[in-house]
Amino acid sequence: MAEISSVGHPPSSVDRQILALAVPALGALVAEPLFVLVDSAVVGHLGTAPLAGLALASTLLVTVVGLCVFLAYATTAAVSRRLGAGDRSGAMQVGMDGMWLALGVGVVLGAATWAAAPWLVSALGAHGEVAHQAVTYLRWSAPGLPGMLLVLASTGALRGLQDTRTPLGVATAGAAVNAVLNVVLVYGAHLGIAGSGLGTALTQLAMGAVLAAVVVRGARNAGARISPHAAGLWANARAGAPLFVRTLSLRAAILITVWVATGLGAVALAGHQIVNAVWGLAAFALDALAIAAQALVGHALGAADVARTRAVLRRTLQWGVGAGAVLGVVVGGASWGYVRLFTPDPAVRHAAVVALVVAAVTMPMAGWVFVLDGVLIGAGDGRFLAWAGVVTLVVYVPFALAVRAWAPPGAVGLVWLWAAFAGVFMLARAVTTGWRARGSAWMVTGA
Repeated sequence: MAEISSVGHPPSSVDRQILALAVPALGALVAEPLFVLVDSAVVGHLGTAPLAGLALASTLLVTVVGLCVFLAYATTAAVSRRLGAGDRSGAMQVGMDGMWLALGVGVVLGAATWAAAPWLVSALGAHGEVAHQAVTYLRWSAPGLPGMLLVLASTGALRGLQDTRTPLGVATAGAAVNAVLNVVLVYGAHLGIAGSGLGTALTQLAMGAVLAAVVVRGARNAGARISPHAAGLWANARAGAPLFVRTLSLRAAILITVWVATGLGAVALAGHQIVNAVWGLAAFALDALAIAAQALVGHALGAADVARTRAVLRRTLQWGVGAGAVLGVVVGGASWGYVRLFTPDPAVRHAAVVALVVAAVTMPMAGWVFVLDGVLIGAGDGRFLAWAGVVTLVVYVPFALAVRAWAPPGAVGLVWLWAAFAGVFMLARAVTTGWRARGSAWMVTGA
């Protein structure tokens, strides 16, 4: 703490900046899952087959968009660094290039998803009416992928400009519009599950257009170029490639965990679904702190203020560990109560509760990991994060395989699985990112 005060950055000042960025970011993060919830609620009343089809199709969409999250992260880091260096025009130019890249990738992925929809659904083991419903939703929602990725890139640019309020407003309005469109198209226009996919696609395209318009206006005011530029597109793609590898390693770990849970039986798999849902909700709060860390660290390094970078690192880590501890108390302490909302099965409840206690114990470490991820992303240290992601996956896989091979089914097996994932996997991430943060190689200053 003395270090923060000695360089003229009192804790209260840093805290205000963290909260000013993290609170709206948390709101935007929470607003996004409402799309899936609304789709599920509307489609669920159409019958079991449409709901099952939606589950498959939405999983595929979330995976595609999740792998492209580098469009937000890389843009945030680059824009905040340019802004910190006093080059607002350059910052806006990076933001524009990121959006053009997102638009191009979105068009390609949208077309590919539409064409490959039957094969993708079949690969997940669906058949008959469920497969038909899944393909229908996927094809009607695929045209919205350019909008979804444009939302990522423009949100990344605005975060780099330390504006998390605009994405919050657009995400909140989008969730409301999506709810209305789903009801109108599914039931009013009698389009069935196709109406749900179309409503989501139209909403995402509108959100992307609104956020892009905000960035374009800022670029014009700053004198930045609006049209696409090959060098800028390539620079954004090159900066995002390591973050894509990092995200791929995380997704692989999650998929392996689900595979292991499946092998532990129906009770363990159902319990895992509950634990994973709660873990994901808690992760939103920690992600919001990581987003604040990205923007503040990128800005400080762009301004060549190493002392401030260290101050932000120290304070955001304190916030992350503290928030993780509070979340751990809530997640573990209240687990007996809220798991009843998920299932009436006593065996599944028991499995979920004991696994949630394990997850709760590791929450402070998760806060540390999430914040350090944000710090290193904000510093543009994607290459290290890519290698660290591969290393942590290699460390985790033998433990996951051991659980699959030797752990008993049911609650005990699920406890061992979450000890491996929330314990071993997160510890490996904590050690690698913590080791990196202790040094200075990641603190490259200037634009």
